[in-house]
Amino acid sequence: MNTSLKIYLTSFLILILFAPVAHAKNTPDKPFTVIIDPGHGGKDPGAVFKQIKEKDIVLNIGLKLGQYIKENLPDVKVVYTRDKDVFVPLHRRADIANKSKADLFISLHANYCGTPAITGTETFVLGLHRTEENLEVAKKENAVILMEDDYSSTYQGFDPNSSESYIMFEMVQDEHLTQSIDVAAAIQGQFKNRAGRKDRGVKQAGFLVLRRTSMPSVLVEAGFLSNNGEANYMKSSTGQSHLASAIYRAVRDYKKAIDNKSNYKLVAQTTQELAQETIKQPETPPTPTVKTSNTDIFFSIQLAASGKKLATAPYNFKGLKEVQRKQVQSIYKYYYGKTSSFESIKQLSNQVKSLYPDAFIVAFEGEKPISINKALRKLKP
Repeated sequence: MNTSLKIYLTSFLILILFAPVAHAKNTPDKPFTVIIDPGHGGKDPGAVFKQIKEKDIVLNIGLKLGQYIKENLPDVKVVYTRDKDVFVPLHRRADIANKSKADLFISLHANYCGTPAITGTETFVLGLHRTEENLEVAKKENAVILMEDDYSSTYQGFDPNSSESYIMFEMVQDEHLTQSIDVAAAIQGQFKNRAGRKDRGVKQAGFLVLRRTSMPSVLVEAGFLSNNGEANYMKSSTGQSHLASAIYRAVRDYKKAIDNKSNYKLVAQTTQELAQETIKQPETPPTPTVKTSNTDIFFSIQLAASGKKLATAPYNFKGLKEVQRKQVQSIYKYYYGKTSSFESIKQLSNQVKSLYPDAFIVAFEGEKPISINKALRKLKP
C-alpha cells in the first residue's frame, strides 16, 4: 500500500471517528450549558516554567471562570471536565461536553515557545493550520493523547507529532465555525480591554478536542509560560482573576447575542466614513475579486475579526479592494470575495493567504452564515 493511500484511509477513518453527534438546541427545559475544560492535569503537567505548571494555572482560571458565571449568570449551567488535579483523556473531555448537550465548550491552556520575548493571548477555533506556528501549537496540545492507554486505537492511528496526520483537517468543516469565531473574537477583545493583555488574535488549527465536540468550541492560550513576566502574571491570583473575568464577559456577551437573536448585517462604507479615517497610505497591488451569480448561496473569505471598526478601504487591507464588513454585537468581521463557485473561492483564498495566512473560507445563505458542507449540498445540481 503506497503512502498516499495510507494517508487517505487514515484520514477517512478519523473523519468517521470524529464525526460530531447532533447537538440539541437550547430550550426552556434545557439551560444554556458551558463546558469549562482546564487542559492537562494529573500525570500531565503541560508546559512548565521553573516551578510554574500549566495544569495548575488553567485549573485555577477555570474554577474562577465557573464561579463568575454561577454568580452572575444564574440561568447558565457550568460543567467542568475536571475540577481538581486529575488526568482526563482528551476523548473523555469531548464526551463530557457532548453528553451534557452543551452550548459552548472552552478549553483552557497556557502557551510555551523557544523565544522568551514572545507574549500575548490567542484563541483558536477548529480548522486547518495556516502557519507552521499554529501547527506547532496544535501538536503541543494534541500530544496529550500519547499519555492515554491504547491511544493509537482510540484515535485510529493519529500521530500528533506527524504533519501528515493533520491532512484530515483539510477535509473537515466545522458546523459551528461561525459561532466559535464569535466567541473567540469576544474573548480576545476582553483579554485586551479587560485584562490588558497583548492580543495575538483568533486563529485556526487542528485540535482533536475541538474536532470531537458538537457545539461551538474554542481553545484559549492565556499567555506564554516561556516569558518570565507573563508566567508570573498567570501564576498570581490577580492575573488569574483578570483572565477568568475576561472570559466570563465574553461568555456573557455571546449568550446575550444568542438570546437577542442578533443577526448579521452588511455595513456599506460611506464617503463620510472614509473622510473621517486616518491618512491614506500607499496601496499594494490588489487581488482580483470574484463575482457571484444570482443564487443566495455564496462563499467568501474572512480576513479578520476585531473589536475595531475599520474603513474597508484598500490601505487598511494590504491593497485588497471591495472588502466587506459585517457587525455582530461589538465584533466586526472583514470579508473578501463573493462567489457561488467553491473552486473559484479556493483559488482566491490561495492568493489571499500570502497577505493573510490565517484567512479562511466561509459560506452564507443570504445574510445568514452556514457551514460550507451545507452550502455545497444546496448548490449541488
